[in-house]
Amino acid sequence: MRRGPDGVWQVRGYEEARAVLRSTETVQAGLGIETVEKLPSKIRRPVLYRDGPEHREHRRQTARFFTPRRVDERYREVMVRVAEAQIGKVREAGRAQLSDLSFHLAIEVASAVIGLTESRPGIRERLERFFPEKFGKPGLTSFHGIYWLVRQNANWVRVYLGDVRPAVRVRRRQRRDDLISHLLDEGCSAGEILGECLTFAAAGMVTTREFVNAAAWHLFTDQALLTRYRAADEADRIAILHEILRLEPVVGRLRRRTTAPLTLPGGDETVTVPAGELVDILLDSTNLDARAVGARPEQICPGRAMTEGAGPPGLSFGDGPHKCPGAHVAILETDVFLSRLFALPGLRMATPPRVGFNDEIGSYELRDLTVTLTGRE
Repeated sequence: MRRGPDGVWQVRGYEEARAVLRSTETVQAGLGIETVEKLPSKIRRPVLYRDGPEHREHRRQTARFFTPRRVDERYREVMVRVAEAQIGKVREAGRAQLSDLSFHLAIEVASAVIGLTESRPGIRERLERFFPEKFGKPGLTSFHGIYWLVRQNANWVRVYLGDVRPAVRVRRRQRRDDLISHLLDEGCSAGEILGECLTFAAAGMVTTREFVNAAAWHLFTDQALLTRYRAADEADRIAILHEILRLEPVVGRLRRRTTAPLTLPGGDETVTVPAGELVDILLDSTNLDARAVGARPEQICPGRAMTEGAGPPGLSFGDGPHKCPGAHVAILETDVFLSRLFALPGLRMATPPRVGFNDEIGSYELRDLTVTLTGRE
């Protein structure tokens, strides 16, 4: 662990990273929190940007939406239905862009969990506008900054009118067993619900889309791994996906700010980070820490022996109070889709993906991976 030239502490070790993420003496930083902090105090922040007792209580109350049992019993049917529909497009046309198929899948599944089930046509286009491949930076000091502000405000309105308001109206009349109904019971305004929905959309739709493409790319380019995946039962397939995710965390950088001096293990010595400092957890490094993940950390080894307390995907879903609640959803929907996709006779990758990066969060963006069926190109 060291302090970079920009004054931000960088954490690359697994144990140290987990200590930062679990500490009650750190708060969320990055992920646009600077913009959220400028909102009027009367507006409730999305759960991603809250910390402390209020955050813990919200997570406790909403945990029921993401338990493994609920995911299996309530959302598996949705996953299967949507996956079959998307794979049907490959059968019919003989080719498809995998990022298009996976985004439809992620939208439908996340919408079921959130409660965005009364959307007007065009939800995918609205979300594509809100989460573009290349993000601008807000501000009033340049034409591009002003354009970004106007553009994003318009996108907020589109998502609100097309997706959130119809769902809220239905649930004001009769509650359902979903996140939006829970937020209404908590007294949230429509604007606050919009903020929560977009936060969950980013976490549950955008990241899953990328991981489906990353996992498929690994399987297409590693024949032994693909043979093992095709022959495996669901538990073993998920172990393979967890191992791919350990090597390819969709969000590669998590940031926290210390609220008090924080003493961390540092190998042969301890390191104390002063209060008020920014800390970057570099997941693509922490997940390769041999002390936690064992020998040959850079190789795919499903079911590898991890140290006590270390999960199969490493820290790719985070840890501590802000650990991703939708981990079971993301992995299961990925497997439901890919296990069916790779069962197609004659499936091959016609073109590899075009790779882009979002440096703000260390995230990859994979586009244009084209799948085809032999003889149907």
